[in-house]
Amino acid sequence: MYTKDRYYQFTLADFNQPIGLKMNPENRWIKKAAVIFNQPDEETPSGGSNSGSENEDSTAFKGTENKGTLMLDATCAPQNIAYPQDINLLNEARENLEEMIDAVCEEYNISKPRTYRQNARKDYLTLAKKRKRSAKLIRRAIKQQLQYVRRDLKHIDRFLEDGKDLSSHHAERLKVIRKVYEQQRYMYDNKVHSIPDRIVSISQPYVRPIVRGKAKAPVEFGIKLDMSIDEHGMVRIERQSFDAYNESDVLIGASENYRRRTGHDSQRVLVDKIYRNSNNLRYCKEHGIRLSGSALGRPRRDRNESRKITYQDAVDRIEVERGFSVTKRCYGLGFIRTKLEKTTRSSVCMSILAMNISKLTTASICDFLKSLFSKVAGQALVQFAE
Repeated sequence: MYTKDRYYQFTLADFNQPIGLKMNPENRWIKKAAVIFNQPDEETPSGGSNSGSENEDSTAFKGTENKGTLMLDATCAPQNIAYPQDINLLNEARENLEEMIDAVCEEYNISKPRTYRQNARKDYLTLAKKRKRSAKLIRRAIKQQLQYVRRDLKHIDRFLEDGKDLSSHHAERLKVIRKVYEQQRYMYDNKVHSIPDRIVSISQPYVRPIVRGKAKAPVEFGIKLDMSIDEHGMVRIERQSFDAYNESDVLIGASENYRRRTGHDSQRVLVDKIYRNSNNLRYCKEHGIRLSGSALGRPRRDRNESRKITYQDAVDRIEVERGFSVTKRCYGLGFIRTKLEKTTRSSVCMSILAMNISKLTTASICDFLKSLFSKVAGQALVQFAE
């Protein structure tokens, strides 16, 4: 979104001609203007309309140290997994265990133990095919699947005690299934439906449920990330994690990264209300950064002016929401199809990188076309004058 800066001081070099002509920087009036404009103005408070008078959380900006805008927000990149249900997880775990038992028996040429796989499949389908599932039926089906899984685990433990080995893939999968069984057993015995570090996919055990509270999907399953956008439109990932975290803890680190990149603090930070905690407010006040949002406490006398600034900040912050929409619709962030944790993180980074490259390419093409048209127009004007 383009916003006009009413408090920008034009210099003589800004009055360039549309046909490509520019003023000579060695001109004596250009040099005098540079000396005058570089002198500090003691009468006008620095920061213009973004001074600290409209918000008790900020202080007056120190000269030209703070400039630029930083936008920050969090989102979740959904993973390509089936919606997790306890009965489906247990059934998948049982089928994986039966596959391990068959592989061991075939490799060491031993008879297969009794697993009751046909009965287990029948019990699972009894619930899966029902359109209306009562709590009693679900609990009974979960108990049956837990018993089948426990039986299969005992068979595999007996194989391991006898010196039988599993493949590396089956060994890793067995660790995940053991943890799934422990979690499901704990929730069944205690009659609860949540547990810390709950596994929602056996093939991708690193994925965790992320409670977002959105109307479309209250809970999402994927990687959570904080994304920042600077005043030039460049997007960066400040933090990404499969575990849920409070995004307000990212603001200080994102501001520090902005300072290391540009050499100065941002003039304002546009964020949600969740970022306006005591630590972030204190940090922004110490560094002269204006944090978007209405001030705490009783409304001030310049209430109308504060409302205008708050509204403008909310309008400008739409850019970060648009960034989420573009990356999810056009660059693959809306549906991650990779299977490993490392490749999932790489896929997220590549989506952000692709969007930045697209923006830089578009800007380069526009600059090239502007320079080309200005040269053509200049040559046409010279020929017309001749």
